[in-house]
Amino acid sequence: MVSVRMGIIGCGAIGSDVAKAADEMEDIEKIFLYDIKIEKAEELCKEIKKGEVKKVSEFLDKVDVVFEAASQKAVREYAMEVINAGKDLIIMSIGSLFDDDLREKLIERAKEKKCKIYLPSGAVCGIDGIKAAKIGGLDEVTLVTTKSPNALGKELDKRTIIFEGSARKAVNEFPRNINVAGCLSLAGVGFDKTKVKIVADPVVKYNSHRILAHGKFGRMRAEVENLPNPNNPGSSYLASLSAIATLRRAIEPIQIGA
Repeated sequence: MVSVRMGIIGCGAIGSDVAKAADEMEDIEKIFLYDIKIEKAEELCKEIKKGEVKKVSEFLDKVDVVFEAASQKAVREYAMEVINAGKDLIIMSIGSLFDDDLREKLIERAKEKKCKIYLPSGAVCGIDGIKAAKIGGLDEVTLVTTKSPNALGKELDKRTIIFEGSARKAVNEFPRNINVAGCLSLAGVGFDKTKVKIVADPVVKYNSHRILAHGKFGRMRAEVENLPNPNNPGSSYLASLSAIATLRRAIEPIQIGA
């Protein structure tokens, strides 16, 4: 049996979901928890059996993989430190990688240290299709995201398009709401060519994401309607499930998908 020790940066809704799932995985031996608000890490630690609260600098030499579920700022602060330590890294705040310089430096350093950077598909479906289609040639990729105004930090009483532009601008203006655009961009035509539309709708019950793409492969339409995470309406529950699936992918020998 593989024995894996992991660190978690960010003990909010997604970090908590992943910690609890990891706590039940036989292959996970230890889970180190860190949050900028120490009380959040301490509360989560009480809910799992394998947990221990430590600063990132204190657990890095003790783990095999680090899971980030905090913020773009946390990625900028800790990602290179994790890679320099030769540890695999799972990044949920994928929008942080719109910084081309940071992304390229992380990729080059990961090659040197022979470690992996995993980017969960999050709350969207169809990423495998986009990755495959890119090989043959993608002409256009568009993401349409619809959430309640509250989830987007807005107060609106009617359906309103609150953003329309490139993925690069979207992840910059909505750093906590549109990480799916980061994953889609990196899988497909990039941050500048990927088009994003964000809609605030007060009557919706689901966070929906629709991907539209066409190219030499043909045409693609992939849509998912997600229930919000009960602990954070701004995040979809599927994002947590995707994070857990990615963790399993990092520690299991069989790899499924494109």
